[in-house]
Parts: sequence; structure tokens; C-alpha cells
Amino acid sequence: MRTFTKQDVLEKAAEHNVKFIRLQFTNIFGTLKNIAITVEELERALDGQISFDSSVIEGIVGRYESDILLNPDPSTFVIFPWRPREGAVARLICDLLHPDGTPFGGCSRSVIKRTIAAAESKGLHLQVGAEIEFFLFQTDEKGKPTVITHDQAGYCDLTPVDMGENARRDMVLTLQEMGFDVSSSHHEIAPGQHEIFLKEDDALAIADSIATFKFVVRTIAQRHGLHATFMPKPVSGVNGSGLHLQMSLWQDEKNVFYAAKEPDGLSITAKRFIAGLVEHAGALTAIANPLVNSYKRISSNDLAPVLAGWSENNRSAMIRVPSWRGNGTRVILRSPDPTGNPYTVIAAALQAGLDGIKRKLTAPKPLAKDIPAWEIKEVIREMGLPRNLEGALRAFKTDVVIKQALGESIFQRYLEAKENEWERFQSQVHQWELDEYLQNF
Repeated sequence: MRTFTKQDVLEKAAEHNVKFIRLQFTNIFGTLKNIAITVEELERALDGQISFDSSVIEGIVGRYESDILLNPDPSTFVIFPWRPREGAVARLICDLLHPDGTPFGGCSRSVIKRTIAAAESKGLHLQVGAEIEFFLFQTDEKGKPTVITHDQAGYCDLTPVDMGENARRDMVLTLQEMGFDVSSSHHEIAPGQHEIFLKEDDALAIADSIATFKFVVRTIAQRHGLHATFMPKPVSGVNGSGLHLQMSLWQDEKNVFYAAKEPDGLSITAKRFIAGLVEHAGALTAIANPLVNSYKRISSNDLAPVLAGWSENNRSAMIRVPSWRGNGTRVILRSPDPTGNPYTVIAAALQAGLDGIKRKLTAPKPLAKDIPAWEIKEVIREMGLPRNLEGALRAFKTDVVIKQALGESIFQRYLEAKENEWERFQSQVHQWELDEYLQNF
């Protein structure tokens, strides 16, 4: 993670002829927002003197909004490569503060900072890599997105079959120019689906990167006349898009998930961390799979992470532990999708793992590589993740550990908004119902 100072930012802005700065922040649902200022206001902004009202963060316009200050993090200063070099545009990611300087309860970046501090108080440091999947769709004559792909490519196909390769290449080049460490990219299994893998970094840095990544990918796609979507399941009958988090825990530059003397190479700490993730799987799902549509992805098929368990090879498990050992030992949380708020998702996952370590929880046995087709429905009934948003919210309501991780403000606002979302969905008549019932009943 870079360490720029206030003076560094002022000097770089002058050196690169920056004229506008976007002060970016994320609301509790993971949507990136911004306030644009001119370079003349930059020093005042770096002193935390730019304010706005809380409804932008909480997603609800009510009677009692409060003033909030933006506190830019100098280390996040980046110049947008796609903007003109003359009169350049840069960004800073901000923390949110009350006027008295205390963290605002709805600041999800503060949530992950608190959780990181809790881990570091025990001498532990989380590293996270992110495999992020998305679809590229064509737009109609009015520029509105369709669900029509412009290729019929499959896993790791090349041009000319992979017609999104040029757009994906430009995304990677832009991300690298902005300082991202991109490990790999390829076409995914479904037509029009792609994946870009961001290499491991500190938990806060990778959360910042994921939030920025979605903005960059959609911007570059638009420049290619395409629409990039992170919707978990935009098309029936093909794989949905996930956000796979590759997590490792370190102490004194040693990966504490690795134990050379254990038969499987996994330490007691790793297994307790896994146990914590499984213990809090229901509440984690409410955060990591936040949309009604999310549950169309985590349904029973060969690749969907539908089971609250772990395995090396069974892709139905929410957690996969790859065969790499030594400093490469990691736990991959496969169930999240890219519509989640990266700050709260990573914070909740870390807090769940720390709870497993603290309480010395015992991890369940790893799932077998193959579960017979005639058994899978029963296994899902016994250990499946929530089947819909309502079920996930039921688990979320009663999970004290996840509630403490998020803080009272975000927990209550998020729960209220998502319960309303579920009720709106339930009150609508959907096309499937008309196709299934209208003629016969």
C-alpha cells in the first residue's frame, strides 16, 4: 500500500496539471459516490473541510440527516488515465467523520479499519486477493443495456471467439496504469463473462481496489460501446458472477494458515478460521449476497457455492482450500458476489474467522470431492446456504458477532433497507408466474 502525504498529493496534482478531484466514498450498500472539487479546493479537502449530508451514505432521505465531513486518504490519490492530460481528473477515497472528528457510524471504510485493528491487536494481518467476474453486454440504439452478449466464447477462449478480449485488455492496462497489481484475466465459462484477478494486498487496500475496479471496468466497457454488469445472475441457464476472496492470515511475516507437521498442511488456526466462516455463514450471506438476484446464482449446480462447508475440490462448498502450501496457503471464500460492499464483506469475513479462532471452534470435516446426485438435495437441506434474501436476513438479525463488526448504525440501516427490498420483490407479479400459471388457472 502506497504512503502518500498531504504534501505529496498537492505536488503530484500540480505536476500532472490536475484540475478536478473526485472525492470518492462508498455508501452502506457498496455503491461508489463522489463529490467533485476543483484543484483550488484540494488543500481544504485534504484538511477534512468538505461536508455533505448523511442521506447519501444511508440510502434513505429522512427527517434527521446530519452533516458529515469527508476525510481523504492521501495514499489513494490516483489520476484517471482515460481523462485528458490537460485538465486531468484525479480521485481520493475518503473516510467519513462527524464534525467533531469521530468516525461516522455509516462509514463502511471505518468498519474494515476497526476489524483490521482487532486482528492486529492479536498480532494478525490479513492479506486478500480478489477474483472478480462480470458480464459484457451489448447496448440498444438508445444506449440502454441489453442481455445480449457479443460473443459465444467459453472458459479461457481466445480471439476471434472471445470478442471481449480488446475491452478486457484495455481494462487491465488502465488498472495497471492506476497502480493495481493485476495477476491474470481471462474469458469465463458463460458467453460474455469475464474475470480479472487482483493480486493479494492488505485488507483495506484490496477493499479500496474492488470498489474502484467496478467503476473502472464499467467506464472502459462504455468506451467500447458495451455495458459491464456485476449483477450475480443476469441470464438464466448459465453461470452467474462471483467475487472469490483469497484470504491468508500472517504473523511476523509467517503465514499462520500453514503447518508443515500437519498431514494436510493446515494449521489449527486455519481450521478455526474456517470454522468461524462456517459458523456465521448465514449472516455472511446476507452481506456478501445482498440482492434478491444473488440467490439465483447460489443455487444447486455443479459450480455454485451452495453449501456451508469447505473442501479442496468440491465446488459446491462456500470455502475452497487450494492445494498450495507454505506461504501460498490460503482460504478462498467463494460464495460472495461482486454486488456486495467490499468493505463490509471483507470485514465480516475477517470477524467471523477471528471469532472461530477466539472460541477455538472445530471445523467440520471437508466435503467429499463428489456428492452423488441423489444425495445433493438432502445435503443442501442439511447444510445449504440460505435459499433467498429473506432466509439470509433471518440469520443476519440474530448474529451478534457480525452485528458488532458492522456497528449498530450500518446493521440497522442495512437490515431495514433489505427487508424492504424483499417485500417489494414479494409484492410484484413476475413474468415466470404469468408464463407458468396464467393459461392454466
